[in-house]
Amino acid sequence: MSGDHTADSHRSLFILSPGDRDGLCHAAQRIGWRAIGARRAKDAPQRYLHSEAQVALVDLRSGGQAQRLLSPLVPPMEAGGGALLVLVDPQDQGQLPALMAAGATHYLVGPVTDAALNAALASAHRLVERVGGGVAHNQRAQRIRRGDALYWELARAGSLLRLSDSLARHLDLADSHIAPSALLRRLPRSERRAVLVALKAMIRAGRPAALAHGVPGRPGQRLVHHLRLSDGGLAADVEWLSDGHDRESETRDHLTGLRSRQAALDWLDRRAGLATTILLLSISQFDRMNAAYGQVVGDALLGRIARRIERMVDDVAPGAMVARIAGTEFLIGLTGEAAGSDRATFLARQLIGAVGRPFSAGDHLIRLTARCGIAQARAEDDVTQLLRRAGTALADARQAGGEGIRILSAEKHSRQVDADRLETDLRLALDRGEIGIVFQPQYPVDSDKISGVEALARWNHPHYGPLGAGILFATAERSDYMLPLSAHIQAEALRQAAAWPRALSDLRLSINVTAADIAQPGFMPGLLGLVDRSGFPRSRLTVEITESGLIEDVDAAAALLTALRTEGLAVAIDDFGTGYSSLAYLKSLPLDFLKIDSGLAQDIAGTARDRIIVRGVIHMAKSLGLKVIAEGVETEEQLDLLAREGCDYYQGFLRSAGVSSADLINLVLKG
Repeated sequence: MSGDHTADSHRSLFILSPGDRDGLCHAAQRIGWRAIGARRAKDAPQRYLHSEAQVALVDLRSGGQAQRLLSPLVPPMEAGGGALLVLVDPQDQGQLPALMAAGATHYLVGPVTDAALNAALASAHRLVERVGGGVAHNQRAQRIRRGDALYWELARAGSLLRLSDSLARHLDLADSHIAPSALLRRLPRSERRAVLVALKAMIRAGRPAALAHGVPGRPGQRLVHHLRLSDGGLAADVEWLSDGHDRESETRDHLTGLRSRQAALDWLDRRAGLATTILLLSISQFDRMNAAYGQVVGDALLGRIARRIERMVDDVAPGAMVARIAGTEFLIGLTGEAAGSDRATFLARQLIGAVGRPFSAGDHLIRLTARCGIAQARAEDDVTQLLRRAGTALADARQAGGEGIRILSAEKHSRQVDADRLETDLRLALDRGEIGIVFQPQYPVDSDKISGVEALARWNHPHYGPLGAGILFATAERSDYMLPLSAHIQAEALRQAAAWPRALSDLRLSINVTAADIAQPGFMPGLLGLVDRSGFPRSRLTVEITESGLIEDVDAAAALLTALRTEGLAVAIDDFGTGYSSLAYLKSLPLDFLKIDSGLAQDIAGTARDRIIVRGVIHMAKSLGLKVIAEGVETEEQLDLLAREGCDYYQGFLRSAGVSSADLINLVLKG
């Protein structure tokens, strides 16, 4: 069908008309334009930028207030090199000089005919091409704008909807070809009937229409479908609307629609003294891209980057401040639970990955890289100090290799830590009470009820700030301090869990046991004594042992695990997929659970070969009677695919990072 959403078919048009939105959209479609229509002026600038259109039509007929309707669209239109067409009544032609002075580039006098509208839009589009440096540059920019387009199509007599890859990703759908009923099930139950009625009415009338509905799990956001007929089939361009579109439109960056630098500074000023974390995201080597493709393509690319950043932040940290503060630098401000170092680092990885996905310019794929600096506010920080520290972290990230992320949580040092200093400090950390415990909830794949938790260690370093288990255990291994550290973590996790209220009496607790623990004489009686002294029931405890701690002597490992299970504990292999994985040796080990490493779990949404490997691990474990737990689950797509292959439980940022014992109790009590 023709609705392939390339830049060459159906030029994009944004229409603002309080009284005739649908009629003008229909007229535009008849002459080959794809239209996104709006009735309200209040959020029009944001919707214009999100529509990817380069031409806007503002309907000033029937006494339309020019200042209210026209003025908000002028700055984003001028920033992006667009054209602005005003539609007026014959008796109002005397206002045209003033309208042109106010920012309009073209005009059309009603009543509207297809021929007149076509001529006016063609003239406006020609201006856009000239401003953009010619047809080729303009088409390349338009392809970039449409590269992440949200749309769906249903061919005539077709049984499956074809969704754009971007829309499928945003709706957490594993496949871009789905039955219409599958899309309907993504809608709130209370709105499904109204959507069906609107679709049937549009098909009967044969005219473009729009319908909107809420999105489960995204409070304050609505999905708008701009419906149209295409080659006898049905198609829709889709846009997200949120409550934030109505607020502070005057503080927006006119090129990207994100908050402006001044808006970000004002927000940070209001947050002084409060728990806040900021991310500075910088796009690398953008100047070379601009030199190769021209500014009009660069501007289109910045808009596309902004949309990816917005969507990713909405997914991971809804309500966060998102601003463009310099040419290719973006600021994300996090508060509350999202301000924790783990969540901030996770978001930084997701943003770098989103920017790294190629942008299609039609004849070229443009690949970009990004770096991120993260700074956590101190009580005494003002805006300047916090931004300076984030800038220092970003400078570290630019100079370093690896994933391109640095966290600054102390006065002058980034999280590119001094390993020798950590070894010295670790020996004091236990006495100082710096080693804490968090509990990461585990959920059945088909339920929202927490079934268990894994106890995880965190080092609240006085100089470097919060350090995760990876750095903590690597330091302990280098300094020959693993045994006392492991004993402390196990004892503290059991102590806190034993104090949980009755409401948590069904939760399982998982604690980690290291290879050094297993090698100690008297390991098992020592562990059982620790459990019994804590008062936590053996029947609710799972001991997790990494596969690298077992593989050297499978026979000895099998005897140990058998003894632990005989004493009433459950046993899991942790991080399966990271070391010397062998599906064959699983048959020799008496186990209850197999935990798939986060990297392997995330591969389920990768290539077909990745999926086959993950499927093989799960099916082998299930055939041996093991329950399978997936670690590091980050997206609904990963969860859906893992559930489909037979995974039983999961944990990860999709549902919750590690939380304190008090926060865990609140999570369970809230249901």
